[in-house]
Formats: sequence, C-alpha cells, structure tokens
Amino acid sequence: MKSSKKLKILAAGDLHGDPALAKKLAEKARKENVDLVILAGDITGFIETKNIIKPFKDLNQKILLLHGNWEDAATADFLAQMYHAKNLNSYSVKYGDIGIFGAGGAVGFNTTEREIFNALKKGNKYLQDVNKKVMVTHMHPLGSKSEFSGFKGSKAIRKAILEFKPDILIHSHIHEAEGIEGKIGKTKVINVGRRGKIIEI
Repeated sequence: MKSSKKLKILAAGDLHGDPALAKKLAEKARKENVDLVILAGDITGFIETKNIIKPFKDLNQKILLLHGNWEDAATADFLAQMYHAKNLNSYSVKYGDIGIFGAGGAVGFNTTEREIFNALKKGNKYLQDVNKKVMVTHMHPLGSKSEFSGFKGSKAIRKAILEFKPDILIHSHIHEAEGIEGKIGKTKVINVGRRGKIIEI
C-alpha cells in the first residue's frame, strides 16, 4: 500500500454473538470497499461464536480483533486463528505508513489497568517509524465522553493516549455512547458501537 493512499476501515464492537448483525456489517464493509475490518471486543455472546467472523471471511475481508469483557484473550486467539484474522491485543500491524495497535478486555471484568497499559506499550513499541497511528481498545478512556453512562473509563488507556499519541482511538464497550466522538489531547476518540463506523486515515 502506498503511503499516499488512505486506509479505509470499518470498525465495530459489541456484536455480542449476533450473526445477523455480523452479516450486515460484512455487507457494509463490502459496499464501502474497505481495506480493513476492526472488531473492538465483545464479539461473542452466550450462544453464538460460529457465524460472527465467518461473514467477513466469506467476503475476503481483512480482520483485526481483540477481546472485550464477554470473552477472554484465549477466545480472541481462537477466533483469530480459525478465521486467519489478527488478534491486536499486545500486538501491532502496519499498513503502509499507518500503524494499528491494541489492548483488549475491561478493567473490573477480566483485566487490570497495568495489563492494558503494558499491552498498549508492547504494541506501540514496533510503530516508531509510522506516520499515523490507530489505537484500538474495548474499554473507553478516563475523561472520555462515554463516561456520561456513569461508568468510569480506564486510566491506563488515557495514559497511553497521552504518551503514545495515536491519531485515533477506536473503542466500544459503552453501548449507549455509540457513535460519540471526542478528543483527548490531539487524539480523536471514537466509540464505534454495534452499527459500525467507517473511518479513513
């Protein structure tokens, strides 16, 4: 991918094992001709895992994912391996001069502030030579607009934003804040929600 070309992403979270929603999002990604699909946690539900990633793979879409608070890191690893996706937790990927890194889970459910920060630090370490960065988490950062829900955000995610200076943070987790955008420092913070959002960088 040439550095002058923009990267077009469909980002969504909180699918909660809804195969009809997964199919709808995969169709949206096809129609919008995206380069990449990012699933920001809470992918699975109590029943369904089988047909959540499959619709995207059936359309040959590239997928990055991470775990939320409904699944653990091992489930995200399993889904990534099964469907040739990439688990972003503690990792990073590069597309031209754009780097993407992430941390899954949610504080108070299945991870700690320290684990989130360390995962983001590890992923960011390999992105020193990129022009733009996208950070992906499941949980929202402390001081973000999603806190209107009454749920405090993560201190570690806020610290990572201020330290690693991503251009964009993609998250989900707070359903009622779907689609809300704000800023922390120079970073655009986007709660992508279930319906998904097209992001160009």
